[in-house]
Amino acid sequence: MRSIIVGNWKMNPTQKEVRPLAEGVAKGLSDQATFHDVVICPPFVFLSAVGEVCHGGTLQLGAQNVCSEPNGAYTGEISTEMLVDAGCEYVIIGHSERRQLMGESNSDVNLKMAACFKYGLCPIVCVGETLSERQDKKTLNVIRKQLQSLSGLKECSSNCIVAYEPIWAIGTGTVATPDQAQEVHHFIRSEWGSITGSHAVKEMRIIYGGSVKPGNIDEIMEMRDIDGVLVGGASLDVSDFLRIIHYKEKVNG
Repeated sequence: MRSIIVGNWKMNPTQKEVRPLAEGVAKGLSDQATFHDVVICPPFVFLSAVGEVCHGGTLQLGAQNVCSEPNGAYTGEISTEMLVDAGCEYVIIGHSERRQLMGESNSDVNLKMAACFKYGLCPIVCVGETLSERQDKKTLNVIRKQLQSLSGLKECSSNCIVAYEPIWAIGTGTVATPDQAQEVHHFIRSEWGSITGSHAVKEMRIIYGGSVKPGNIDEIMEMRDIDGVLVGGASLDVSDFLRIIHYKEKVNG
C-alpha cells in the first residue's frame, strides 16, 4: 500500500506565494524519487494555478471542502463536478475546523462523501476528539460514532481515506504520541471493517493529522497502522514539506 502525504494549506498563502510554493514542492519530487502519493489542497481560488503545476507530474491536486449538492443556488459553495473539472482527485471533508467553526455534522459529512463517490473524487474524511473528550476517556466512542454515521456508503472501504486528527493537537504544537496515534488508527481499521463488512478495509489508508513536522514525521510513520499524514502549517514551507515527504521508509512487519 502506498503511503500518502497531504498538504492542507487552509486559508493560505497569498497570490504571489502560490506558484513558487507549488513549484518548489514539485521540483523536490522530481529531484528525489518518492514512494508516496503527494497531494496539495490549496484554497479554491488557487486550484487553477496549483493544478497547472501538478498537471502531468507526480504532485496531485485536492480541495479543502465540497458541497453535497450537485449545483444550484448555494452561494459560496463549490460542487464535486467543479472540483473534478479543476483537476482535483481528492477532497478533505469533515475537517475539525469545519465541524467546530462551521457547524458541520456527521450527517453533512455522510452526504458529502456520497457526492464524492458519484463523481469519482477520493474523500479524505476527518475524525477526531477534543481535549475534554480524551481526558474523559471518550476518544474511541467519539471515533466510533463518527465512523458509524458513514455506514451505508458501500464505496467507503476502498475509495476513501480516513484522517485521524485529534482536535487538541491541531495547530497547537502538541502532537499525539506515536502510541496514542497507533491505538486510534488500529481502532479505526478494526471498527471500519466491522461497519462495512469488507475485506477491502485492509487496503484503506488511514492517515494522521495534528502538528506534523519534520521533527516528528519519522516516528509517526513507524507505526504499523499509519499510512500517511495530513500536514497543515509545515506544508507552507517547501523545505519542511519536502522533509516530511521524504521521510525514511517504514518497514512493514
